[in-house]
Amino acid sequence: MTTPALSPEQEALFRLIEDSRDHVFVTGRAGTGKSTLLQHLAWNTSKQIAVCAPTGVAALNVEGQTIHSLFRLPIGLIADTDLDQSDATRRILNAIDTLVIDEISMVNADLMDGIDRALRQARGRRAEPFGGVQIVMFGDPYQLAPVPPRGDEMRYIRDHYRSFWFFDAKVWTGEVSGDGLMDLGAYGASLHVRELAEIHRQADPAFKAMLNAVRHGRVTADIAQVLNDTGARTPPHPDDGEHPIITLATRNDIVNNINRRHLTELVGREQTAVAEINGDFGRGEANYPADTELKLKVGAQVMFLRNDTQGYGDPPRWVNGTIGTVTRIAGGTVRVEVDGQEFDVEPAVWERFRYAYNAGSRTLTREVVAEFTQFPLRLAWAVTIHKSQGKTYDRAVIDLGSGAFAPGQTYVALSRLTSLDGLYLSRPLRPSDIRVDPDVARWMHEHVRRPAAS
Repeated sequence: MTTPALSPEQEALFRLIEDSRDHVFVTGRAGTGKSTLLQHLAWNTSKQIAVCAPTGVAALNVEGQTIHSLFRLPIGLIADTDLDQSDATRRILNAIDTLVIDEISMVNADLMDGIDRALRQARGRRAEPFGGVQIVMFGDPYQLAPVPPRGDEMRYIRDHYRSFWFFDAKVWTGEVSGDGLMDLGAYGASLHVRELAEIHRQADPAFKAMLNAVRHGRVTADIAQVLNDTGARTPPHPDDGEHPIITLATRNDIVNNINRRHLTELVGREQTAVAEINGDFGRGEANYPADTELKLKVGAQVMFLRNDTQGYGDPPRWVNGTIGTVTRIAGGTVRVEVDGQEFDVEPAVWERFRYAYNAGSRTLTREVVAEFTQFPLRLAWAVTIHKSQGKTYDRAVIDLGSGAFAPGQTYVALSRLTSLDGLYLSRPLRPSDIRVDPDVARWMHEHVRRPAAS
């Protein structure tokens, strides 16, 4: 598989990871190419690498495994629990040179320490952070947060950690746990924090500066006025013949109502494509990369859910996040018009992987344990801000409803856009919509040198 060419700063960071054993946290604003670097690392490293992520969909996106399934960790709080490890799990964990964790901001401090504990235990190197494995983490704490603990779990976190974020785990802070596994000295494991500075999604320096202000919660009255004045326009109708426009909303029910209403308004017969699921793909829609039942009509606005893998040429016919319009449904294909060109789209196969140890070659291998087959499309008159993560849009209506309910939500929504010209707001932004987690602001201020808005 070929991967996009790296920029000079991405190449320098790749060399740091590849040529050292240092633990590295790769962060950066939206559109700086974190995913591109991760993909390049996964396909070009000479090390024995395992890639994982905190959720099933995130693991699918990086062709890796979920953290809990790779380490066989219990669901919920791990704390000082004795970890049961099979011989197969220990062999896998002993074979890893470098562990890559994507969407690290969704990993809480307790799980971070659980990863550390599991590696030390499996590798028999209890005095060494992560049992000697190099840890490389990708993500942006300003965009995605871990699920907040509740009840007794919240009380435990408050008693044992400064915050529930991964960066306040004991393995990094150097605190000592009850079993002595975390005795790291005064400062904990050394972590190189590197922030990618070059933004590839937006070109306008003024818009980049505005997004940076939203990211850090430093929105001035002038910036707010520009955003609100620009966004205070009536959005064009989806059928106006211009570039498709999508609504980014905070809640699933808002998104579902918008998509259902527009689909119902279309004339013609509704057709349903049912996904084929083989193997253990996990239960519940949250684990699936696409709808199990995709309802479509000719004229439906849809979004592609993965990059074009069958096409030819440069640029590709579509990428993850491309929006188009269904023009024909027949013969096991869906024809979609994108920017004046029509393409026949066939069902795609998502593979769920599991790492295994090959004793003969003494290497890690990946086994396909489940397959999910469905058209790589989703109705896209609207999508949740959360599911828009990593996508790029030319135009979007941002609907914050009664208000942004999570830190970083407004930044994620605004930073999907390629330019300020594509911004439409369902209502003016309010100061309460610009939310930054104070623990993120504190830690990032201490550990990340701020690049100039670029």
